[in-house]
Amino acid sequence: MAIRVDYRASLSLVGSVLKHLAVPLALPLAVAVAYGESVAPFLVTMAVTVCIGWGLERLRPDPDIGAREGFLMVAVTWLAVSSIGALPYLVEAHGIPGVTPATAPDSTLAYPPNALFESMSGFTTTGATVLGQISLDAHGHGIMLWRQLTQWLGGMGIVVLAVAILPELSVGGAQLMDAEAPGPGIEKLTPRIAETARALWVAYLGFTVLEILLLYGLHRGGMAPEMGAYNAVAHGLTTLPTGGFSPEARSIEAFSAAVQWLIIPFMVVAGTNFALFWHALTGDPKRLPGDSEFRVYVGAMAVLTGLVTALLFVGQGIATFAPPGTTFDSVYLAEMRATLVGHVEPALRHATFQVVSLVTTTGYASIDFNAWGSPAQYLLLFAMFIGGSAGSTGGGIKVVRWYIILKSIRRELFTTAHPEAVRPVRLAGRTVDERAIRGIYAFTVLYFVLFLVGTGLLFLDAARTGLSLSVLEVMSTTAATLGNVGPGFGLVGPMGSYIEFSAPAKLFMVALMWVGRLEILPVLVVLTPEYWRQ
Repeated sequence: MAIRVDYRASLSLVGSVLKHLAVPLALPLAVAVAYGESVAPFLVTMAVTVCIGWGLERLRPDPDIGAREGFLMVAVTWLAVSSIGALPYLVEAHGIPGVTPATAPDSTLAYPPNALFESMSGFTTTGATVLGQISLDAHGHGIMLWRQLTQWLGGMGIVVLAVAILPELSVGGAQLMDAEAPGPGIEKLTPRIAETARALWVAYLGFTVLEILLLYGLHRGGMAPEMGAYNAVAHGLTTLPTGGFSPEARSIEAFSAAVQWLIIPFMVVAGTNFALFWHALTGDPKRLPGDSEFRVYVGAMAVLTGLVTALLFVGQGIATFAPPGTTFDSVYLAEMRATLVGHVEPALRHATFQVVSLVTTTGYASIDFNAWGSPAQYLLLFAMFIGGSAGSTGGGIKVVRWYIILKSIRRELFTTAHPEAVRPVRLAGRTVDERAIRGIYAFTVLYFVLFLVGTGLLFLDAARTGLSLSVLEVMSTTAATLGNVGPGFGLVGPMGSYIEFSAPAKLFMVALMWVGRLEILPVLVVLTPEYWRQ
């Protein structure tokens, strides 16, 4: 069988990305130096990634890629970067025999599948964790910042960043960005695709810096005692990518109400199509409020927020008792009832925060919603399937797909009643191509097939290993990893972790996070025999 894919060109470009991964590693390295911590995890990783990258580049010194090579390059890049990203965790846990001792020998990330899980969760901005102790005392400031930084790098897209700064990727940049970008397609904002990539990353960087400054401003103003400079940077790096990692074990619950209210609009921004901000900044501010996807996106969050707020306010959205083995106890439950029931501001704040967090797939938690009742939890589960906007950093199915599906169903109902009518589906005043509509249906069906298969496999594995899980827990686990959401319910709730799952289950969830971040098709295409045949 003749191979029709120039895999050497794809791997050469993967090498270019890996070689330059050493640059962002300099930030946690500098932080480790500043705090007097071991720099070995970062120096070793920098050496490894440069050597592997340099070696792969030699496969095709002057690569020329098409759409096929683009799919392969993007799929392999995310696997390779996540694998390299696990090295700092492993070096921290094991050290280098005869060179440097282990600095966190009891870390749960000492086990390679756990380290890969944490790294893939970071780069795909999922936010699911297997870290046993989320603490700056148990892990160094440098390692914890690397954990945050992986999400920031993966948010707008590793390949999009590479297209923006590496000349060798600019020629095939359109194919690469289409394969990686979240949503049905990426809008070309400028004549050159590299300039479009830079424009997206500039907007992304600008919002990140703004959030960091505002968070630290709250601290300086006495409204956020725990939000020091390190925490401000750490949370700025994980809000805009809709990541959800926090150096605090209790996530955003560890901070004041002012911090929670401030983070909400930045999560909304992160789930919005960044192209709309570019249009607003270049003289077309009406494009944002006039965008149909944005209106549906905001409207869906508003409706869900209203429903959850009402449930919390009247007490129907809160559990009646604390079962044994959960992440909350009866004291926490009583305090929650006293805080939320009959009180508008806290009920509205926590409902808004959690709905926005899960719709945008950020995964932060302002409260342990494991202690919420079934009606509120099922609304949050529904929110996980909505997703952010196309062209955002959010995961999930995406609002634009749901919008087009609903419009196409409405069109079918109309044409059934009026067989002679011709009624195209329109989005933002433009006719949506029928091929694009079929693609959206195909993606959505594949998404739910993977969800159902994943739920079944994880349920079987849990039964095999004696891990007791409810149907809601398993469903939320699959939805949270495939949709790059992060927290689910029960064992994998906002204050829980994925550590109890078996190694095969964790590796399967690594695959779900990888496939979900690349929106399924680029990965499945590479796995089909037809892709490789002459």
